[in-house]
Amino acid sequence: MIDVKGALARHLAVVAKLEALEPTIRSMAQRISEALQEGGKVLWMGNGGSAADSQHLAAELVGRYTRERPAAASIALTTDSSILTAIGNDYGFESIFARQIEALCSPGDVVVGISTSGNSPNVLAGIEKAQAIGAYTMGFTGGDGGRLAQLADVSLVAPSEEVSRIQECHILIGHIICDWVEASLVDGQD
Repeated sequence: MIDVKGALARHLAVVAKLEALEPTIRSMAQRISEALQEGGKVLWMGNGGSAADSQHLAAELVGRYTRERPAAASIALTTDSSILTAIGNDYGFESIFARQIEALCSPGDVVVGISTSGNSPNVLAGIEKAQAIGAYTMGFTGGDGGRLAQLADVSLVAPSEEVSRIQECHILIGHIICDWVEASLVDGQD
């Protein structure tokens, strides 16, 4: 039998620990806001559930989160099956994000890598390529943070070893960041 109460308790326990990450969340939101206000864009990447989170959060910025406003430049690098399969076939799966970043990223953009382990080779390669271009890099990870936490300019490490709890933290924090960014773009709040 599934332990619903136990799952809810584990979720709430991890979410309660997120308050300690407020300075990191604030820093990420401010940097994304600045990049968008200066004409930059946000590029997102991840695998599996993290790919879905990338698409979800890019959509919140291009569409809207809760306020009417002009669209914000945001791209999920997980969505074009022709690009993903061509790069994967010709260069290898580790290159699927780095190659897109080479084509689409400019200095001053923000590149966000999402990896629950922090050790996804294609996300790490994408972060390295973004840094070589002059983009600001962010990591969303969990557990001990993996290599991503050390490599990215700023990293948010969800305080859990459980993949599902890490993913729940990532989407919650992503929504908080989208709300902050949107308020900044609409109301000029920081």
